[in-house]
This record gives sequence, C-alpha cells and structure tokens, in this order.
Amino acid sequence: MSQSPHLTKLSRRAVLALPVGLAAASGHVAAAEPRRGGTMVMIVHPEPSTLAHYAVTAGNIPPIATQVYEGLCTYDWDLNPQPNLARSWEIAPDGKTITFKLQEGVTFHNGKPFTSADVQYSFMEVLKKYNPIAPVMLTELTSVDTPDPQTAVLHLANPAPYLMKALSGRDLPILCKSVFEGTDVLQNPSANKPIGTGPFKFVSWERGQSVRLDRNEHYWKPGLPYLNRIIARFIPDAGTRSAAMEAGEAHFAAYSAVNYADLARMTSNPILGLTTKGYEMTPAQSVLELNGRHPQLQKKGVRQAIAYAIDRNVILRDVMYGYGQPATGPLSRKFKTAGLYTDDLRRFDVPDRIEIANRLLDEAGAPRGADSMRFGLHLEVNSFGEQWLRQAEYLKQALAPVGIDVTLRSEDTATWLRRVYTNYDYDLNEPFLSQGVDPVYGLNKQFLTSQIRKGVTFVNDMFYSNPEVDRMLDAGMREPDPIKRGDIYKKVQQILAEDCPMVWLIDVQYVSVFNTKLHDHTTGPLGTQQAFERAWMDK
Repeated sequence: MSQSPHLTKLSRRAVLALPVGLAAASGHVAAAEPRRGGTMVMIVHPEPSTLAHYAVTAGNIPPIATQVYEGLCTYDWDLNPQPNLARSWEIAPDGKTITFKLQEGVTFHNGKPFTSADVQYSFMEVLKKYNPIAPVMLTELTSVDTPDPQTAVLHLANPAPYLMKALSGRDLPILCKSVFEGTDVLQNPSANKPIGTGPFKFVSWERGQSVRLDRNEHYWKPGLPYLNRIIARFIPDAGTRSAAMEAGEAHFAAYSAVNYADLARMTSNPILGLTTKGYEMTPAQSVLELNGRHPQLQKKGVRQAIAYAIDRNVILRDVMYGYGQPATGPLSRKFKTAGLYTDDLRRFDVPDRIEIANRLLDEAGAPRGADSMRFGLHLEVNSFGEQWLRQAEYLKQALAPVGIDVTLRSEDTATWLRRVYTNYDYDLNEPFLSQGVDPVYGLNKQFLTSQIRKGVTFVNDMFYSNPEVDRMLDAGMREPDPIKRGDIYKKVQQILAEDCPMVWLIDVQYVSVFNTKLHDHTTGPLGTQQAFERAWMDK
C-alpha cells in the first residue's frame, strides 16, 4: 500500500480531526511499480540496550529485531493471522492442539535450514523461560511435537484462542536452535548480533550511532525485500531527530520518535507525510505505576488520591498535542468493539477531584507539614523521548496542590529499567505499556500475582496481588463464550479501578512520520514492528 503525501498539506487541526488511519488509507491515484535498491534510514529512539528481542520487550527493539526474526504468522488489516514461517495450520475441535505446516526451503542467515526443531526449541526452551510475555501467552502450552521437519504440533492444557493473535515475529520470534542450544541463552553472542530468517541480515552495531541491516539475498519470499539496506539511526536530541526528517536525511520515524510538538510543523513540509496506521495490534496506554511496597502507596486512599489529582486532559493537550484520548481505566478504548472495554467504573475525572484527593489523603493519615507538603515521592522519568519529561513535569505540578512533593529522576534507558524492574528502587514510574490485541496480553502481565517477576521488564512491578483478580483473569483466558468473557473483563476493570495499583493516563495514539519517496512502509497492523520486506524508495 503506497502512502499518500496529501496529508502534508493539511493543518494540524485538520490532522487531528481525521479518523485514525485515514492518512495511510488513501493511496496514490495510480499504483507505482516497486523499485529495487536503495537505503532506508529509520530513526529509532532511544537506542536499545540489547537486540535480544526474545528476552526483552522494550518497544525500541522490534523495529530492528523484526527485520531479522520472523514468527509463524503475520496479520492482515483485520488482525487475522496469515501464513509466514507457517504456511498453514489446523486447530483441533477441542482447541487443545494446533498443527502448523511449515514453509519449505527456508534458511537462517547462517545457512542452517529452518525446521520444526527450531519451533520446538524457540517455544519451549527460550520463549517460555525467558520472554516477558510468553509465560502469559504460552501458559497453556505444554509441549511441541515435531513429527517431521515441516510439522510442528503445539499441545495445550486448555484452549487458548488468543495465542493465534501472538505469533508474529514481534511477540514470539523463531530462533535458530543450533545457535543457542548448549549455551547460556541470555549471554549468547547472537543477542546483539541476531541471526534469523528475515528479509534483512544484521551487519553491524556502532554504539551510539546506528545499526546496519543488509538485504538477505537468500530470503525465502521470492523477489523480496526491495531495499538493499536499512540503517537504524540513534539520535538523542529531539530537535535533531526532527531536523533529520525535515532535511530528508532520515526516511521513517515511528512510535513518536518525532515529538508530538513537532508534528504540526511536519504537515507543511512537502517531502513528509504522517500516518496513524500500523498500531492496530499495539494499543498502548501511558500510565503511572505505583510501588506497592512504599509505606504511603500501600494505602488505597493515597493511590486513589493520586489518580484524582491528575488532569488527563492537560496531558492530552500539552504533551500529546491531541493524539490519543484520556484513559478511563485498565483497558484501551480499542477493545470496545470486541465487547471487552467498559467505562462503568470509578471515574477520576470528576469536577471536584482535587477536593476528593485532599479528603482521601487526610483520611489516610497523611497530614500536611509546615511546608504544606504531606510526603515526598520520586518519579522515574520515561527515557523514550522528551514528551515523557514534559509529562513528568506536569505530574510533579499536579501532585503539589494535594501535598505530594515529587522529585524527578532521569536516567539512561538501561539504568531506568534496572532501577524499576530489577532493584524496585522507585516510588512512581511513567511507562507506556502495550496492551496487545487481547486482554490476556495487557492485563495478565501487569496485574497477575504470578507476574511479579524480578528483573523482567514491563510486568507487575507494583506488587499488586488480588486473589479475586487472579481468579478472574485466569477464567478470562479460558472462557470461550464472548459475552461471558466480556463480563469477566468488565468486572476486572471495575476492581482494578477501585484498587488503583496504577494510574491510567492516556490511551496513546502513536504517529509515524515518513518521507514521501518511501513507499509501502506500513503494510500491516504491526507497522514498524514487522519487517519492511515490501518497502521501496523512489530514486
């Protein structure tokens, strides 16, 4: 699908008024023939700490890793699974067995043939043990049989229909067994020199500068990819990132690597276009995590007071520049059409929210001191862009009137993640969390007691543990009736909003900026978190 340059002529007001995805949905009048060759430069921010995509799920890794690693399936715009490394599959009537027929003639970048043994090893020995989301998505997987090199049979303890939505290279990548077997998986040299079956091969990583990926001349999809090379550039300064796009030095920037504040200016640049397509399988929320071990944050009234004190509309207006919607609770509105979302829960956006917050803090035994402050908290600033610093600055301002003195702490990505998810040395944390295409992905990893997993990023670091929620999330995984399943998740949302283990801020709308000479960059609902195998450039 070619991307239209026409969006560049619209005003910011008009851009915000467009239905989501319209920018990418309108193509050129006449489809152009793809051209072979060229180098695409994409901006990735911040620089990843690792490319071990199978063990770390930070959002700045997949734009690089999914060019190298592939999954059994890819997905169409309706979010239906399509053949990829698996050419077909059959689900048993009881839902407990999924038989995948694999593509023939596929080789890894090291020349090793791809077989069912690689699928078995990837799922059972790597993903189930080391991947942050796999213990949730693969909780029902008991074994993988390999009756022949081109057949992999997944055996499940219970039906898991959501699993078919998580078989992309982004979520459950397939690794080369011979590269990892007999080694320490987390220390394997290929972690930062990845070897996969994808359309591009890893060449080099110049720390602080870029990663180079070259065309896989032996790629199993005939004629693909079109590009000769992809360069992932790391540019710490927001102004320089925007300038690189405006000057044509970079061709693609996704996941809001270009700050929201600069998007209005981008729309007047004739070489640039914007699209909100490519995020359909990655709905996300900006949230405020609360460390449940903190003496004050252990009190439900204090947690609720923090939620009341924050005006989400200010964040939407001044930080997100209108891209997104104020969050109402634990699930994004994008789950509404599936009957899983509800806003019939405790609402924190009420007119007298500041009065309520102060009353709750008084009742929680947190009186004001001589300086009018009740207590202090540290807020860990999200390192993924300047907009998150602006959000943190607002949060500090918002909590001061209710007597909470917030100190901001900014660090590089690796230090930030280690402090929060390994050392638990934090009070407040402001990540943005992907919710995937099913509540099993988003809710389970954040709120199940079993997902308190020291050293694992973006899971339950709040120490939230509610047996009723555990039971209901477990039931929601296994409930086949969509109406009953919707009722379960609506009740879970109500309980979570009452317990308030985190504060839900914004249903995030990401934006991709692209050079109009780059075509077919956003060809599916995973956008930049799937391979640019069909992307091509005008010369």
